[in-house]
Amino acid sequence: MSMRDTPSVLPHGDRAVAVVAEDLAGMRSQAFGLAARAGMDPFFCPVRARGLWGQVPAAWWPAPLRAIDPLPLDAGAAGLVFSVGGTGGAVGAALRDSARRVVQIQNPRMRLDRFDLVVANRHDEISGPNVLLSRTALHGVSPERLAAARAEWQPRLAHLPRPLVAVLLGGSNGRFRLDEAVAARLAGQLAEMMRTDGVGVAVTPSRRTGDGVCRIVREALSPLGGWVWDMQGDNPYLGLLACADAVVVTQDSVSMVSEAVAGTAPVMVVDLPGRSRRIGLFLRELAAAGRIRRFAGRMEDWPVTPLDDTIEVAESMCRRLGLH
Repeated sequence: MSMRDTPSVLPHGDRAVAVVAEDLAGMRSQAFGLAARAGMDPFFCPVRARGLWGQVPAAWWPAPLRAIDPLPLDAGAAGLVFSVGGTGGAVGAALRDSARRVVQIQNPRMRLDRFDLVVANRHDEISGPNVLLSRTALHGVSPERLAAARAEWQPRLAHLPRPLVAVLLGGSNGRFRLDEAVAARLAGQLAEMMRTDGVGVAVTPSRRTGDGVCRIVREALSPLGGWVWDMQGDNPYLGLLACADAVVVTQDSVSMVSEAVAGTAPVMVVDLPGRSRRIGLFLRELAAAGRIRRFAGRMEDWPVTPLDDTIEVAESMCRRLGLH
């Protein structure tokens, strides 16, 4: 789960930037967030591998532009490209030429000098003269968007007790597990927190959250007055980040944690079965900065300030590329 905003038309002009990536919400949100902070006008170009090329690592493709479906891209619309991830990076490197600059987001897992700039997280553990590093994932959760969401959602959440705890649920992936057994344990902790600490709870699942997980959480919290979004109607995600007095977020998503710490509420991270060295490094840095704590089944409150490196990265990128 992360914020996204995909235009329906292709913009042209000096502020246009093509976003070249697999059609994944987390990749889109990083590129569109960076574009928004830089005052750019982004449009999305999904990368879809053709046939058997989808079974071959993109870094091994001898001719990346022939290994994918045609992109909605032309020189007039894309003097600047944001490529994202390994597959997007292979395509971005192939698109780079004297008339088109390419900014790679995330570790491309190929030679870094094939890009004009590489924007990566510190936990990616890469460096170079053309590398910009951030503590958090890039995103578009700006103070202005949070203020607008707060104005919209405060009346809609007014029926819930305060302090209000927003719970951001991810899902199982290749590194962590969030199945029904894990959900039952987490739901029990949240229910006990509601009874012991007298807090309100609002839960927003992501598209990766299993139906069984949602059912278990809803059955545990709804009788106590908790609210679990049913994935119908307006997405409350940004509203919960804006209005919550504290946030509980599962550790599987760097994007969700990054968006949570951009707000003004303390953030507690739920341990999940599994392991990821990169996410472990990411969480340890945020914990050392005092921005997050491990969720131990109780409401915790401590003084925090928003942590968001996206605007600094955008400003550095614009200076390096002479975009302003």
